Amino acid sequence: MNSKNIDKKVLLSTLWIVVMFSLLKADILSLFIPGLAEELTQTAVITGASIPQLMLFGAVMGTVGIAMIFLSRYLNRSANRWVNLIVSPLYILYIVGGGTFYPHYIFLATVEVICLVFIFWNVLKWRESEA
Repeated sequence: MNSKNIDKKVLLSTLWIVVMFSLLKADILSLFIPGLAEELTQTAVITGASIPQLMLFGAVMGTVGIAMIFLSRYLNRSANRWVNLIVSPLYILYIVGGGTFYPHYIFLATVEVICLVFIFWNVLKWRESEA
């Protein structure tokens, strides 16, 4: 089965599910890294943001990704294209910018970025006849 036989909205929604599960898995695995709290504190000092602000930013980004699972399935083609064309590159920046060099994170971030590029490419090439 090729991607032309899959409903575009279902494909996009499913890719967002993969992105969100990968993000969640990376966060869960990162909890087992000794010194992670100190790393977060250092990030807060470098950025000038408080730890609660960093946590809020992470919560907002997570919620946006979760919302994309729903929105990709229920928005019309035009709105879907615009939202995905804006959010997918922002998410790539979030993943790369907030990343670490731990092997599990590099692997999962690679999966996430591949999915996000595939999302971007699919909505960019999404013709009205496919809606």
